[in-house]
Amino acid sequence: MFHGSEAATGAEGTGSGGDWELIKCLTCHELGDLNRWFLIQPPLKPARASLRLPPQQTDESTRGRSLIRSSPPRRPHRTQTKPKISPLRRAAAAAKLPPIPSPPMATAAVAAPCSLGAPAACRHGRPAGGRALPPAVSAVREPRGAAGAEERTRREEEEAEAEAETERRRKEEVNRKIASRKALSVILRREATKAVLDKRKPGKGTRRLLPRTVLEALHDRVAALRWDSALKVFELMRDQVWYRPHVGIYIKLITMLGKCKQPEKAHELFQAMLDEGCAPNLESYTALVSAYSRSGRFREAFSLLERMKTTPGCRPDVQTYSILIKSCLHAYDFEKVKSLLEDMVRVGIRPNTVTYNTLIDAYGKAGRFAEMESTLLKMLSENCKPDVWTMNSTLRAFGSSGQIDTMESCYEKFQASGIVPNIKTYNILLDSYGKAKMYEKMGAVMEYMQKYYYSWTIVTYNVVIDAFGRAGDLEQMEYIFRLMKAERIKPNCVTLCSLVRAYGRAGEVKKIKTVLRIVENSDITLDIVFFNCLVDAYGRLGCLAEMWDALDLMKEHRCKPDKITCTTMIKWFLIKGIDDHRVQFLRDLKDGRITDDM
Repeated sequence: MFHGSEAATGAEGTGSGGDWELIKCLTCHELGDLNRWFLIQPPLKPARASLRLPPQQTDESTRGRSLIRSSPPRRPHRTQTKPKISPLRRAAAAAKLPPIPSPPMATAAVAAPCSLGAPAACRHGRPAGGRALPPAVSAVREPRGAAGAEERTRREEEEAEAEAETERRRKEEVNRKIASRKALSVILRREATKAVLDKRKPGKGTRRLLPRTVLEALHDRVAALRWDSALKVFELMRDQVWYRPHVGIYIKLITMLGKCKQPEKAHELFQAMLDEGCAPNLESYTALVSAYSRSGRFREAFSLLERMKTTPGCRPDVQTYSILIKSCLHAYDFEKVKSLLEDMVRVGIRPNTVTYNTLIDAYGKAGRFAEMESTLLKMLSENCKPDVWTMNSTLRAFGSSGQIDTMESCYEKFQASGIVPNIKTYNILLDSYGKAKMYEKMGAVMEYMQKYYYSWTIVTYNVVIDAFGRAGDLEQMEYIFRLMKAERIKPNCVTLCSLVRAYGRAGEVKKIKTVLRIVENSDITLDIVFFNCLVDAYGRLGCLAEMWDALDLMKEHRCKPDKITCTTMIKWFLIKGIDDHRVQFLRDLKDGRITDDM
């Protein structure tokens, strides 16, 4: 406890002018009767009670600490007021923060106020404002002397570094936005240039185009098999100042021309490659052989094969023979295939897995199952390991011919040998079961694909739509079609053929017109197979006027009628008892006596 009279007497006889007071306080009972003297500042009159520190606590957590009480009241006859708790401690307690520790007790009496680092004005009395500063404020003032100068310099350097870092980040963000806008502008200009590059003619103003723009434009046209546009872009590229002949570009162009069945253009390009000083290699000769064989010009292809045998570094390999074998199989010329296999044996070239897969697939599509099985056995005897393509070709051959039991037996054997089926395998199974009207097994395959997360492709949707259309389940077929569009898979001509064929069998004329509206509102490329299905559907329903108008629709899509188109239309006209000028026109068109100009 404090004794008010002693404290008042000590305060009156200490210090100069009464600016500072020495107050005697008593520590807690663990520290004994040791008296300590602390130099504190008396509180201002308006905030006399609010600046008092909390009284001594008696709980076990704060035992051993020295607490400071504020000065006793000036008038001893008044009752001493209870000191209030510091607002900072009250806020810490409300936020459940750790308690703020009391200031540690000094081990000796403080001699003078200047030792606390007080301002110069405080050493002679009060500050310049006439009010005493609290000890907390005076304790946080910056130190004087060399240490204070170093501290201020350090803080200024840190602030300068922070400002520089902020400015650097701001400039980087601005530069990034500008760069992104410039990059987008460059991309748009490049795409616009690529779109019309084939329309530019070689000249003085087109000799400094960007190499990347020209090469990307050429690649896009080669991938899309736009051979005429690709050749124009290539001529423009040859006129550039940075152009250097490269055999790889010629090989890509010759291969594209072979796929587009342009063997004359391919030969001209091969000769241009030689004229520019590019030495022919095995890949360039193989590309030219493929161009000839794809177009059915086997005489030139075999002549070039013999020429390759005598050219150093261009001797034909297994890929060259495989391409020739595949072309002969497409033409159902099995005698040439046999002679090519014998030639491979003479020159010491062993067929690989690709060669055997080509033979198995061709024999299966032709229905020559004996040759297909013998080829498979020969493949196994020569330690040529079959793969999933071998499996799919075998399953397709037996499934399309209706031999479901044999197909299932082969599937189990291939799977037992360690070959893992893929999505094409399940598409083949679905198609085989659908054509055989085994809808329960078809549903089992669909459940298996869903269980093991096999994503459906456009082929899967087409197979399932065709199966439901054959079964006459239009509701389920339309549901699968809506699901296909919901998955953002664009329907193709095969999808539309299945829909038209199913609606024609079910007698749904209005829904056939709905399919035609879908064609008008999309960019689906139609072929002659779709129009043949459309003609047959209209004829089956007795809509002969609409069937005849299909010829005009074919002209709009630049599709010429073939013999199947003419035969189908003649059949339905005769079934309805009509044999007029339209039938005669179709007969002449079928026999080639007239042409239906586009």
